[in-house]
Amino acid sequence: MAFMILLVVAYQTEPNPFQMNKMENLAAPVSSMSKKDQSLYNEIKRKSEEYKEEPQNAVIDKVWKKTPGLNGLKVDVKKSFNRMKEKGEFDESLLVFKQIKPEVTLEDLPPAPIYRGNPDKQMVSFLINVSWGGEYIPSILQTLKKNNVKATFFVEGQWAKKNPDLLKMIKEEGHVIGNHAYNHPDMKRLSQAESTQQIQKTNDIIKAIIGTKPKWFAPPSGSFNNGVVEGASTLQMETLLWTVDTIDWRKPTKSVMVNRVMANIQPGAMILMHPTPVIEKGLNDLISKIKQKNLKIGTVDKLLTEKRY
Repeated sequence: MAFMILLVVAYQTEPNPFQMNKMENLAAPVSSMSKKDQSLYNEIKRKSEEYKEEPQNAVIDKVWKKTPGLNGLKVDVKKSFNRMKEKGEFDESLLVFKQIKPEVTLEDLPPAPIYRGNPDKQMVSFLINVSWGGEYIPSILQTLKKNNVKATFFVEGQWAKKNPDLLKMIKEEGHVIGNHAYNHPDMKRLSQAESTQQIQKTNDIIKAIIGTKPKWFAPPSGSFNNGVVEGASTLQMETLLWTVDTIDWRKPTKSVMVNRVMANIQPGAMILMHPTPVIEKGLNDLISKIKQKNLKIGTVDKLLTEKRY
């Protein structure tokens, strides 16, 4: 929507008939309302159905595999009326919405890889895989900070062990830290026990440095099998791939990299990149063009929740 809306999360509980009747009475226009106010209230109530959006359950898509759901929207008639009362007329931009959670969330689904967020969520995420290129990270962090953008950095265990100060810097800037295995193995060639060991070892290193354990795992080179996904799940982690690849490792020009991403970007996209010269040079332009498409850029923590932002 081009207009601004105020979102209020509505948590679903078991209905209590007495409480429901009480709330309905509170929300209804009282007899002391002027005819003008009653008319406005009724108009909001009548038009509220036009803005209603049903919640979407998380699903296992045939192509995109594990896909998060999305909260539904419902106009809060009483709060919308209170915002419009002074103006005295219906104003779409003053509508207040409740968010309604879906019945099935990502956590309810069996283990499966995740390639994107919900395609109806107007947000994308940067996935920055780190096993080399530490010299470019401070500059990349500056660009992200300048644009008020948070990313998700998936760090290799042995890299984190050698670069604890850089890892702390990333964390202190407010970015999310993910797991990128210990030493960049071809994960699909490992047994489930071996792949789980790779993930666990890296979790231990990351937690020792920044105090928290990652909840997201990105397999090196996108190499995985069912055992990798199952192993990550036993550690209460999700396995993430990507929607759009910057192919920065091929050393494209800045314009080629930016144009490639913009030609393939879509709501819910997860954009893969690394700390490379072309990302250092082109990240600012990429962020600008994404924002011009009215897409927000958030961490995977935000992208993969049902909540609307």
